[in-house]
Amino acid sequence: MVTTTYQVQGMTCGHCVNAVSAEVGALPGVNEVQVDLATGRVTVNSAQPLADDAVRAAVDEAGYELVGGAADQRR
Repeated sequence: MVTTTYQVQGMTCGHCVNAVSAEVGALPGVNEVQVDLATGRVTVNSAQPLADDAVRAAVDEAGYELVGGAADQRR
């Protein structure tokens, strides 16, 4: 299990949280997505490390912006 934290910009409400959670959660290997609206941090638990490009595309599809790449990654 890998836990990775990302910074997402532009989220302002519960709908934003749901949209990002759904898009990132649909990526192959993702087991759990936790979004902290106050900080913009998205924590993803996955079976293996995720490609930043895949996470960026999912966040973009939800209508928000991934800032940088993985901010923190723990196994």
